[in-house]
Amino acid sequence: MAEEKDLVKSENGLGAIKIADEVVSIIAGLAATEIDGIAGMSGGVVGGIAEMLGRKNFSKGVKVEVGEREAAIDLFIIVKYGARIPDVALAAQENIKKAIETMTGLSVVEVNVHVQGVSFPEEEKQEEETRVH
Repeated sequence: MAEEKDLVKSENGLGAIKIADEVVSIIAGLAATEIDGIAGMSGGVVGGIAEMLGRKNFSKGVKVEVGEREAAIDLFIIVKYGARIPDVALAAQENIKKAIETMTGLSVVEVNVHVQGVSFPEEEKQEEETRVH
């Protein structure tokens, strides 16, 4: 029953609907990948190492607090050099809010965007070369 506390529950006439916090994290992470200007996700305050988008762990860099009907999201990102940070952050906030509300029915009360770093084109090429070899 310990995992029950990590699930969003909804009762209807047919039974209960349960959505795990991890599902909300993945939805937020996938919504972030759609935003131009985000180079990667960060593990958060600890380490601060970029996790490049496109990898399997879409909940990396996403922290969620989910209640019965509401959710709050913290997103830790690496921004591409040259991108206008306020525009990227606003686009991420809007896309994540829309995706979570549409898919889960939860009301998103806040999406906090934490910019952890800036990715330069040379760094991206070096990381790609390292992964290939």
